[in-house]
Amino acid sequence: MNFLDQLNAASDRNQSILVLGLDPNPEMLPAHHGAAHGQLTDELWDWLNQIIAATADLVCAYKPSLGFYQSLGASGLELLEQVLLSIPADIPVILDAKHSDLNSSSLFAHTIFEQWHVDAVTLNPFAGQDQAAPFLVYPDKAAFITCRTSNPGAIAIQDYPMPDAPLYLHLVKEVAAWGPPNQVCLEIGTSEPNILAKVRHLAPERLILARSIWQDPAALAAMITAGLNGHGSGLLLPVPQDFLAQENPVEAIAALNAEINQHRQIPQQQAESQQCNIWTSNLCLLEEHPHQDLILQLFDLDCILFGDYIQASGATFSYYVDLRKVISNPQVFHQMISAYGEILKTLQFNRIAGLPYGALPTATGLSLHLGQPMIFPRKEVKAHGTRRVIEGHFQPGETAVVIDDTLISGKSALEGVEKLTSVGLKVTDVVVFINHEAGGADRMRAAGYHVHEVLTLAEITETLYEAGRIDEQQYSALLHHDQR
Repeated sequence: MNFLDQLNAASDRNQSILVLGLDPNPEMLPAHHGAAHGQLTDELWDWLNQIIAATADLVCAYKPSLGFYQSLGASGLELLEQVLLSIPADIPVILDAKHSDLNSSSLFAHTIFEQWHVDAVTLNPFAGQDQAAPFLVYPDKAAFITCRTSNPGAIAIQDYPMPDAPLYLHLVKEVAAWGPPNQVCLEIGTSEPNILAKVRHLAPERLILARSIWQDPAALAAMITAGLNGHGSGLLLPVPQDFLAQENPVEAIAALNAEINQHRQIPQQQAESQQCNIWTSNLCLLEEHPHQDLILQLFDLDCILFGDYIQASGATFSYYVDLRKVISNPQVFHQMISAYGEILKTLQFNRIAGLPYGALPTATGLSLHLGQPMIFPRKEVKAHGTRRVIEGHFQPGETAVVIDDTLISGKSALEGVEKLTSVGLKVTDVVVFINHEAGGADRMRAAGYHVHEVLTLAEITETLYEAGRIDEQQYSALLHHDQR
């Protein structure tokens, strides 16, 4: 499970978007945890361990700040390892490192992800994408890029050259090109809702970790509204650090979480209302398809067109499904990758093989999403260079799972499979996004392959028709595969 999936699961389970900092700050130790000389780290450990045990059902992530542990010397790093081991495995850990040294990035990434098993890290952006790259080679991990802080002394830098076009917004736009939304997130320090709203406008698909929001408690509702995305999610809020110094921090955190959830309900209801107005005449369907949201978004992106279209098989259909447009919408593309991924997690394979050209972006996304190596059969073999039939590294005898976008006649899928098996690879499973149920799946099964689909054309048709998106004629064209 990657970081974003683990975070969403914890958030749903605990009904919380709160992130709790686990900082061994002696100034925050409650009076009854007073440390004897030479036993400070022991007292800090006892305090932090109790906090974790008491809050595991109130937060969606923990965030230890590396600097606090480093300030305690070698014993502080030992304390950090103790704290990390005590955090429940189903709650993700964001290591607040603000790492900025390019030369040590690869080794640091290996240490925190492979040895400490943290799930995400905060990074300084000023070395550019090269700074983030060593952390992004871990496809199930994430990096929060610090684009803005609330420190008053940073205004001269962050708002340069002018308030209407500040550096921090340029960073937000730049960071969006560094990696997919499930890996590259934002850290924004501000207590001003309008600043958070500007960031959300530029990065609608990114997860935002808000910082320093408690200077004006009365602005909490406005901050939540500004920071949530169009689906009523995508925002993490910090637990105020002074809560941990209170006699009953659990009570304070629980009350804060309840207040936040009340404020979250209003933007969520607005988002649902907007989706109804945009997508359907009536979304209160008797039987909602589990991928209903994705189906409707595909229709909005004009991935389903009506008219006379010649298919790859040579047949002319009165409709055309074009999934290539999805790659220009990261949010929808991520939903598609996740839907594929749920199927692939149930299969056994060594390589992901994308069929050119339509499924290559999808296979690449799946490779990053699942951390599995990718290969692909060439559509045509070059007369120069290596003249390879299959691109990518593999060993004969390994098993490849074939990824395609749509399945109609099965001709192109079989051709791709034949190229893979011709070099000694084994193929058992073929996974497609849309099965048109036009004979292709039967043809593949007859050849000995298992076919898995995210959606069938019939499921798409029924959902669009029930939602009022297509008329009777379009419904008939899709459902009966009207051919000419």
